[in-house]
Amino acid sequence: MRLRFLREKRNMTQQRLALELDMNQNTVSRYESGKRQADYQTLIKIADYFDVSLDYLLERTDNPARYRD
Repeated sequence: MRLRFLREKRNMTQQRLALELDMNQNTVSRYESGKRQADYQTLIKIADYFDVSLDYLLERTDNPARYRD
């Protein structure tokens, strides 16, 4: 998952991102290290926060653009 890249691109700490997403800093750390996988709702929350597609977040594409109606 590109979480670390997106977070660092905004010059954010794990703690700050955790506060923004209403989760624990340890959870962010585990997502970034691959020790834990986010559920669907959390993935959507992260993608919405960074305004990227789920496919981009999950490294299925290099295009961060989201599909919009």
